Amino acid sequence: QVQLVESGGGLVQAGASLRLSCAASGRTFRRYAMGWFRQAPGKEREFVAAVTWSGGSKYYADSVKGRFTISRDNAKNAVNLQMNSLKPEDTAVYYCAARYDSGTSYFVSGYDYWGQGTQVTVSS
Repeated sequence: QVQLVESGGGLVQAGASLRLSCAASGRTFRRYAMGWFRQAPGKEREFVAAVTWSGGSKYYADSVKGRFTISRDNAKNAVNLQMNSLKPEDTAVYYCAARYDSGTSYFVSGYDYWGQGTQVTVSS
């Protein structure tokens, strides 16, 4: 089992950058593929980015490709999401998710554990 705690959200202007972090508990963090999802008001939770347990493969939603970068540090039990060139449409609650002993997934149902979320608001 793993517990996830996100941090780093905030209110920024369009074009700015933010770095989200997700701290994971437990000694088996490297057994988990990790993902970031987001949910805007009135919308379904959607995939943003994912990384395999080794960090060797990364995947992104088309809407963030080239602007966001996912990374992980297994020694620190952490996964990060660097968000550059933010747009108002990036405004959402961002969630960190963990998928045990498997590859990554683009689907909410593919993940076993979730954090509580961190709010990102981008003003125009």
